[in-house]
Amino acid sequence: MGLNKVIVASFKRGFEEKCFQLITESYVSAMETKVIKLNWDENDITSELHEHIKENPLRLKWSIVTNVEQHLPKDDIEKEKGFAAKLPRIDLRLVTINSSLEYEYHMEAKNLKEKDSGLKRRYIDTGINNFVSKKYENGCLLGYVLEGDMEKTVDGINKLLKKDDRVPEFLKSKTHNLHDSYYESEHNDSFILKHFMFDFSLLHSA
Repeated sequence: MGLNKVIVASFKRGFEEKCFQLITESYVSAMETKVIKLNWDENDITSELHEHIKENPLRLKWSIVTNVEQHLPKDDIEKEKGFAAKLPRIDLRLVTINSSLEYEYHMEAKNLKEKDSGLKRRYIDTGINNFVSKKYENGCLLGYVLEGDMEKTVDGINKLLKKDDRVPEFLKSKTHNLHDSYYESEHNDSFILKHFMFDFSLLHSA
């Protein structure tokens, strides 16, 4: 039984890294094509990144299925007419099946601007908090920075967390082999939430 747990944990870690590679490579290719506009909604940007993921040959090699706007099951919602509209949705889902193991990984995306505290508040309230409360599980956050400085934008999120008396949950810059602007935040029960910040503000000069 112990060995099985080790195998499952190793499988999950490996799959998570593959998901990170697909999303970071999609960001790079999207920046190269310059299709994304700075006035787009976050769902528009996610849809475009998803197209790049689908076109990545690694996705097929790794047998990963993807889709956007995925309903997440919820036990405390009674199944009656209209119940599906009440189910939480995640922006991007990646799924793999390997032998007897199936695993889902979820990515929730939020638009951000350096001088827009409303967007930073939303990043906390409907991004971070939804993972902390386990409304969303097995996943990470994607921050789409559309205006201003990346680090100052993250500092702004941390200032709001400080205001909420949540200093231990600050986003802290970490080294990641796939992406420079990568952060982690630690929450209750030693839960580590991963954050990938994608800087689209560079497109304004394109």
